[in-house]
Amino acid sequence: MTSLLEIKDLHVSVETEQGAKPILKGVDLTIPQGETHAIMGPNGSGKSTLAYAIAGHPRYEVTGGSILLDGEEVLEMSVDERAQAGLFLAMQYPVEIPGVTNANFLRTAKTAIDGEAPAIRSWMGEVKTAMENLRMDSSFAERNVNQGFSGGEKKRNEILQLELLKPRFAVLDETDSGLDVDALKIVSEGVNRAKENTGLGVLLITHYTRILRYIKPDFVHVFVDGRVAEEGGPELADRLEEEGYDRFVGAGNAAA
Repeated sequence: MTSLLEIKDLHVSVETEQGAKPILKGVDLTIPQGETHAIMGPNGSGKSTLAYAIAGHPRYEVTGGSILLDGEEVLEMSVDERAQAGLFLAMQYPVEIPGVTNANFLRTAKTAIDGEAPAIRSWMGEVKTAMENLRMDSSFAERNVNQGFSGGEKKRNEILQLELLKPRFAVLDETDSGLDVDALKIVSEGVNRAKENTGLGVLLITHYTRILRYIKPDFVHVFVDGRVAEEGGPELADRLEEEGYDRFVGAGNAAA
């Protein structure tokens, strides 16, 4: 049976020095497993807020609506329960974890998700293959998670986790930001491998169409002012490349 991630009339506020500020103002999205949905839009439109709300970031308060994974209310789950249920977030700014090696982090995460520790020999083989595919030197296994990594190395490390933990749905929050052309291609290939191997559903958040040359979206959703302003196929991304977001922003300001 194909898994389904459903976002229904989602309203989210974020706490600021001036008080709670509404960011998402009624978002509806349905993502079946095996499909890639690109979320595009100008700065401040709510793209990353959607990612953090799905993952359960405490700073983002859901004030209305629901997020359902196969009919189960995600909003009632803790952050680790969401991961165990098959949700994965690749962060725009991956955090450093001093004192924890990549190898230990990955095996601990895999154990937590599966409910049992993976067999050492086969697991180490999987890790080695995944790192080679992502052009990561084997020394990264013994380095502390993301500590001293370049921006591109942190992004590869996120995709390494994606490939090894095998979630049902991955939210990629501007994974392409800060990547040069070679790193972008390598990271994109990792996402495509994960999708091919597991039937992953992908919610890909980006400003730019360049990553969509490597990760082909089935659908494109344009975010403006906390709402989905337009939806379409891959051709919509091409149109945005040519025209930018001006017509949406203008319409959004007029509506406001």
